[in-house]
Amino acid sequence: MTRSAWVHRAEYGLVLLLEALVNSLPRGSADGLGQRAGTLVHAPLGLRRDTVMSNLRAAFPDASEAWVQRTTRAAYQHLGREAAATLRLAGLDAAAIRACTRLAGWDQFEAGLAEGRGALLVTGHFGNWEMAAASVAARGIPIEALVKRQTNRRVDARFESTRGRLGVQTIDLDQAPRRVPRALRAGRVIGVVADQDAGEGGVLVPFFGRTASAHRGPALFALRLGTPVFASAMYRLPGPELAYKGTMERIQVERTGDLEADVRRLTAELAARLEAAIRTAPEQYFWFHRRWKSSPSEELALAVTSTTSL
Repeated sequence: MTRSAWVHRAEYGLVLLLEALVNSLPRGSADGLGQRAGTLVHAPLGLRRDTVMSNLRAAFPDASEAWVQRTTRAAYQHLGREAAATLRLAGLDAAAIRACTRLAGWDQFEAGLAEGRGALLVTGHFGNWEMAAASVAARGIPIEALVKRQTNRRVDARFESTRGRLGVQTIDLDQAPRRVPRALRAGRVIGVVADQDAGEGGVLVPFFGRTASAHRGPALFALRLGTPVFASAMYRLPGPELAYKGTMERIQVERTGDLEADVRRLTAELAARLEAAIRTAPEQYFWFHRRWKSSPSEELALAVTSTTSL
């Protein structure tokens, strides 16, 4: 057996162990365990701490260094707590998920879905995006989420099993161009976590006052298929109880005949809605990835920002 095979087997065993552990504990204890794990990763381990702090300074340039330090620590604690909550999904059913989630904009979402062209739920790595998908399925509406497969196929299959049991099916990103239009034409819901750097092939939009490369897929699907688009976020509410508040805001899709301009406008609006959500609870965002990795030159950034704001 190769070294990578042994590593994957060990990772899979660890996931099963952690899943069994958090599901054997009272919910509050599982939350506490996850939060303490996040604190440990923050310090003394310090994994990706420089990236988190750099991102926070860039997004909130007027914030004090003390605020950056506090928010960085809170971001690690949130990540640990929500990792435990996500592992606990394996032991929940639809009734339990409905009981701990409330969704603002649900009536508007159902009305959009009734138009018969499916619906796009676009979110980011904020709050708990796995709970967001599960909360839709728990209310009787199957959802298909775009995912990037994990290298460890055993772990990937385990998460797939949990999602499938909760009514969340998945579409591999590589299959999205073929399968997403088919699903939308059939009137189904597609969930997209669309806030990672899209590289040179992305569309440039403002995000926290800087220019970021964003994936154009959601806007292209909406514009070409006439699909309703909803900006979505799932906040973890404070307090001792497990509770989440989801938001679903319909975005008006403008078609001017200039597809590239329309894609940029819609993508920028989705980025703005995500930014607004993050500002309400910055510690709940995944600051661990390099969101502005593909930032263009200052001149091009200014041009993009001014064009988008017209």
